[in-house]
Amino acid sequence: MGQTTLETTLDHTRGRITKDGIRIYEEADFAGMRRAGQVAAEILDAVIPLVQPGVTTEALDSFITEEVARRGVTSATIGYKGYAHASCISVNHVVCHGIPGPKTLADGDILNIDVTVIVDGWFGDTSRMYVAGNLGRKAERLIEVTHQALMRGIAAVKPGNTFGDIGYAIQTLVEANRMSVVRDFCGHGLGRVFHAPPNVLHYGRAGAGAVLEEGMFFTIEPMVNLGRPETKVLADDWTAVTRDKSLSAQFEHSVGVTATGCEIFTLSPAGLFHPTWGTAA
Repeated sequence: MGQTTLETTLDHTRGRITKDGIRIYEEADFAGMRRAGQVAAEILDAVIPLVQPGVTTEALDSFITEEVARRGVTSATIGYKGYAHASCISVNHVVCHGIPGPKTLADGDILNIDVTVIVDGWFGDTSRMYVAGNLGRKAERLIEVTHQALMRGIAAVKPGNTFGDIGYAIQTLVEANRMSVVRDFCGHGLGRVFHAPPNVLHYGRAGAGAVLEEGMFFTIEPMVNLGRPETKVLADDWTAVTRDKSLSAQFEHSVGVTATGCEIFTLSPAGLFHPTWGTAA
């Protein structure tokens, strides 16, 4: 689940904190993040066959809620600031934080499903795109560019680089494809809390921002619009949509900075992170 740039909570667990307020975790903590990330990714794998025209988003969320319970873990979103669901499901021009409901999916709808679970105190946070029925060409291109942007941002994660390098990598790729990066929401630190420093912006200037260090845990989750970047939040205080009603897409991984680069905690066990891959490699 993404956040605005103001919503952070300090993590008071072990490990040191940088001058920018970012916790540096220990090597042993990577195991906890792997477990949490894999459970979240498994749940997103499991929901794939259910995403079809005629299915409601509340039915998808009910399945996800059951999967969370079946695995004996905890949903991080149920009860979070009054939120009542185990997932956010954002359809078409919904940018993020879409609330599951009774509306049925139509042929060609694209949707992001975002799940966060707590496993032994560790938070696993990930989202990916799905397609109901036939995928339109514009939507396919949007999804592809958004996925490329996520992976380009992840490629910039290594000690000595900066958070500005991540944002710059994402922004330049997206804008080269004549699309826009949402600026109202961002990635975030996580670990034993849901949201913590740093704010991980998906745009920026190379070399700017805090320096990456081994042991940092955070999400990268670019939201990309076919039209302009501006968003608005609806009266429910959750659902964010594109102001110009253009399609939006998002992919999210949780990562940890290693000595030589980064580890992705939320890789799809079945190799199905991208909706057009179809089958595991």
